[in-house]
Amino acid sequence: MAFGAVWVPVTLLASSAQTLRNAMQRDLIGALGAVGAAQVRFLFGLPFAAMFLAGLLAVTGLGLPRLTALNLGWTTFGAISQVIATAMMLAAMRTKSFVVAVAYTKTEAAQIALFGLIALNDPPTVALIAAIALATIGVALMAVRSRRELAAGWRSAALGLFSATFFAFAAIGFRSAVIGVASPSKVLSASVIVVTGLAIQSAALGAYLALFDRAGARAIVNAWRSSLLAGFMGALASQLWFIAFALTEAAPVRTLALIEAPMAQVVSLKMFREPPSLREGLGMSLIVIAAGILVWTSA
Repeated sequence: MAFGAVWVPVTLLASSAQTLRNAMQRDLIGALGAVGAAQVRFLFGLPFAAMFLAGLLAVTGLGLPRLTALNLGWTTFGAISQVIATAMMLAAMRTKSFVVAVAYTKTEAAQIALFGLIALNDPPTVALIAAIALATIGVALMAVRSRRELAAGWRSAALGLFSATFFAFAAIGFRSAVIGVASPSKVLSASVIVVTGLAIQSAALGAYLALFDRAGARAIVNAWRSSLLAGFMGALASQLWFIAFALTEAAPVRTLALIEAPMAQVVSLKMFREPPSLREGLGMSLIVIAAGILVWTSA
């Protein structure tokens, strides 16, 4: 893999930033609604991403890369897929079987490996297949506690699977866009696509709010102070994800990102004194083993 294991710490930092952003977005849903909270991620993240890009151009002395029609096409595909995936994920999480929905959204890594093989000719290695399988089983063990719960949540499962599919489409689209940028700097390539993608997403959701939810649009403007930090963390997470995509294939990046599940469990243990069950402990162990496989094979 290109650049050895540099993508590993980048991915872990991206996961941390994303966790913080999700927590901030969750606090905004009550005041802004699901679409409004999602728009905060894009609209308020765009200025920070643009400032980072401008600073990067000033520091490196490089020119702004020109995007081809193919770059723009992949970026648009990734941006719209991410918006659809987010909407489906929110719909899945509103169903009765929340944990089932979460478990199925985590099949994203496996779907990325399949779509990456088809679209980008990125054949998965045996180690990557093993890591994806272990991590996916681990998340399922942590999220779904009984067969009855799994069987009862068919609607949640369908929404979760479709959400994961569109998240996989987004990862493939953004990686294709990033690696197609003609620039000597991978960070600059990632930054250009981040800004372009956020602009597309902000415009798309802005048009939706203007047409169907003007009250929600006004609420976003009124909540700009509380939205700035969420926007910054969203821009930071996107920047780091895209840099990771520039350094290696999308499948190992999104597989390693599943380490968020045991990290959240550790936080829960420290903050709320809630020890994991045997099932959750086994799930965490499988995810950690999967992460170890990815790190070892990339070194």
